[in-house]
Amino acid sequence: MRVIYLCQHFPPETGAPQIRVFEVSKELMKQGHQIEVITAFPHHPHGVIPPEYRGKFYMFEEWEGVPVHRTWIYPSKKGSFWKRLASYFSFTFSAFYGLLKAKPTDVIICNSPPLFLGITGYLGAKLKRAKFVFNIADIWPESAVELGILKNKTFIKLAEILERFLYKKSWKIAAATDGIGDYMVNKGKDRKDVFLLPNGVNTDFFSPLSPDTDLMNELNLHGKTVFTYGGNLGYAQGLDSILETAALLQEEYPNVHFLFVGDGPEKEHLLALKDKLSLSNVTFYGAVPLEKMPKIFSITDYSVVSLRNINLFKGARPSKIFPALSTGTPVLYCGAGESAKILETENCGRIAPPEDPEGIANVIRGLQDLTKDDYLEMSSNGRKLAISDYSWKKIVDDLLLNIEQK
Repeated sequence: MRVIYLCQHFPPETGAPQIRVFEVSKELMKQGHQIEVITAFPHHPHGVIPPEYRGKFYMFEEWEGVPVHRTWIYPSKKGSFWKRLASYFSFTFSAFYGLLKAKPTDVIICNSPPLFLGITGYLGAKLKRAKFVFNIADIWPESAVELGILKNKTFIKLAEILERFLYKKSWKIAAATDGIGDYMVNKGKDRKDVFLLPNGVNTDFFSPLSPDTDLMNELNLHGKTVFTYGGNLGYAQGLDSILETAALLQEEYPNVHFLFVGDGPEKEHLLALKDKLSLSNVTFYGAVPLEKMPKIFSITDYSVVSLRNINLFKGARPSKIFPALSTGTPVLYCGAGESAKILETENCGRIAPPEDPEGIANVIRGLQDLTKDDYLEMSSNGRKLAISDYSWKKIVDDLLLNIEQK
């Protein structure tokens, strides 16, 4: 099978889309398939292209064995919607050059968001005489509207027209969640042309480890029950609710500690809130390289995954759930819908109401009374689920079943 993966984000950037493309590409190569990635020069999240990539329109490299065509992008920091739009369109057009440099292919898998890259994927598939698979990780523009990021009614209307066109013209749609898949069917896509391509995890890299003593000493976490949030410190995560939960529990459960690992646009706001609430049971550790995350999980009792209380997120499967489960770390999920159902059904975590500090605190109180056997059962269930359903081999096997069809 010959596959081109078209995406705006790829390592050395970090994040769920980057990891998914990289891991799927590696697994395809491992199974003997031809894979090429067409992506932009690294620029996320700070809107700065590293020195080794600057001043170029095109560059070919192999990233840990994966052939990668990189083309120019106008880098933009998060904040200005119109600058981000210019960034999206700059790569939408420059990526055509990457397609011209790439080998013949059978399938082009195109990531969305950004939605506009679907234009390149669709026309590129025509040029390459290939099948166009639209990989939808987030429903856009609906998600941007619900989060209050996109407000221009004319632009929203135009984006919705483009959205419907691309869904209709795609050979198949790969949905990151069941909820997104149902949305596509409701939009008129035939059920047989929609399949699941979820976030997954490298179950060899993320495996259970003994607590890292040096890290526990560094963070002074001996004797603590550690609730760790690891990932983007963004608005969508509703992390102010977690800090307010910490305030409710600080005197009642002095052994409970909240560890935040990551960076993002809400960091300064969260640090200010920590100071305002005088929280001594919260540590902000900053961003760490992916290679250090297994050690972070080794000192973590529960992995916190939090989202804001909006209907859009009921169909979400946050990628940070799966590394936690793979390390045997039960998940405290502050949300509702698809992910909550998975965690409850498989008994590998607990569910708390989103953006509800008292409700979250009540769930944590219940976890303090959990027996050691009950905890170990949750831990074991999570590890088994990660291996059976969310390993990259399983995900790529399912992908191939869908894209190898005539």
